[in-house]
Amino acid sequence: MSLPRHALPEPEVLAGLPPVREIPAAEVAARIRSAPRLVVLDDDPTGTQTVKDIPVLTTWTVDDLRWALRQSTPAFFVLTNTRSLSPEDTATRNRAIVRALHQASRAEGIPYAIASRSDSTLRGHFPLETDVLAEELTSVGASTPDGVVLVPAYIEAGRLTIDSTHWMRTPDGLLPVGESEFARDATFGYRSSRLPDWIEEKTNGRTPADKVLRITLTDLRTKGPSHVASLLSTLRHGAPAVVDAVCDDDLRVLALALAEAEENGAHLLYRVGPSFVRARAGQSAHQPLTPAELRPLRGDAPHGLIVVGSHVSLTTRQLDRLREQQGNLTEYELDVAHLLDDTRRDAHICEIATAAAAALETSDAVIRTTRTLVTGTDADASLAISRRVSAALVEAVRLVNAVRRPAFVIAKGGITSSDTATHGLEIRRAWARGTLLPGIVSLWQPVDGPAAGIPYVVFAGNVGGDDALSDALALLRSAA
Repeated sequence: MSLPRHALPEPEVLAGLPPVREIPAAEVAARIRSAPRLVVLDDDPTGTQTVKDIPVLTTWTVDDLRWALRQSTPAFFVLTNTRSLSPEDTATRNRAIVRALHQASRAEGIPYAIASRSDSTLRGHFPLETDVLAEELTSVGASTPDGVVLVPAYIEAGRLTIDSTHWMRTPDGLLPVGESEFARDATFGYRSSRLPDWIEEKTNGRTPADKVLRITLTDLRTKGPSHVASLLSTLRHGAPAVVDAVCDDDLRVLALALAEAEENGAHLLYRVGPSFVRARAGQSAHQPLTPAELRPLRGDAPHGLIVVGSHVSLTTRQLDRLREQQGNLTEYELDVAHLLDDTRRDAHICEIATAAAAALETSDAVIRTTRTLVTGTDADASLAISRRVSAALVEAVRLVNAVRRPAFVIAKGGITSSDTATHGLEIRRAWARGTLLPGIVSLWQPVDGPAAGIPYVVFAGNVGGDDALSDALALLRSAA
């Protein structure tokens, strides 16, 4: 098989790197025991896929935030879903969360630090979100961030940063993310794989690449936490830093360095991929949940519901493999043409939901959108279509659950899984209990609302191998 234009064999890219500086997760856990609570504002719900037993909020009232702060965990997630919103709505939502969080923090007497969690393939509202967060932190009287630390690595999914260039693992080797299909995203596309250049591109030249602080594997592995803390302490006026990472130990070195820099007075804001959260929370990688752990978590129906909204090619391959490998599936298509037609939309959704609810008595049911991606004339129009299609999936899930609570729900795709959680199943508070596959595919346990007790599986569109969706379903079935 020929390699894509810039894909390189992984051993070639990793050759000659400094030896790993091994840091146990327990060392980080002890170091951050008195650190501010890490509040992860997740622009879609897939950021929880690297952690275990961490609270998740889908709303941000002061009472909900106070509940999360009272849990004895080093971090918690707030699902913002901003990757699916317009820039204006994204800014409004981030401002509202900071105001409520600051009020909750003062009421509970618990300090906080904010991580803006986004896509490990660099899609999302950057620098908008970190700009707004910094402005709002200043406005509410919190400390103005000295710097923004960008750490997009996602170790299990093969999103690695080496010498400030961000790579993604593919079947053909490591590919610079700027050459990937994700860089051609209709809403959040970009050209650069080297992170300082990407920042210059995304800030429209406001931050030149040569003004970005680079923290390399040599800094992390050879010089260690105190050296990295010194580098971070040089950040001023919200300047950005980009950080290499190839394994969890690299991120744990960073976590120790951040703790030291912050103890010495640095105020930092984070823009991160999923793996940073696990390291900063002092957790190590966990094995996937077992059938015995899953068995107590089950809805009322004999079978489960799988909702597929993502259109990336990997999701389509995973859906094809699911059909091939798992029997006893009934499949229903939400036709996008019908969903965009106001005269047919509601009846079409109702018809699909009614049929899927009935199918849960005898089989697992798949509700998916048309596999051909429909886009608009520009980025905003494409996002509006995505929102309309996602809203239809959500309405279908709500109608199914009202008739027959599924044994479990799998939601495939970032926007899909966010909207399904918040609107389809009306989850407000949940616990991220672990994963179905190593480091990917998070399982939530809702603690309130009509979905309480139903295992909810958050499955990003752009992770896992071709068999991943089939494997996740097989594990859930084994717990029946």
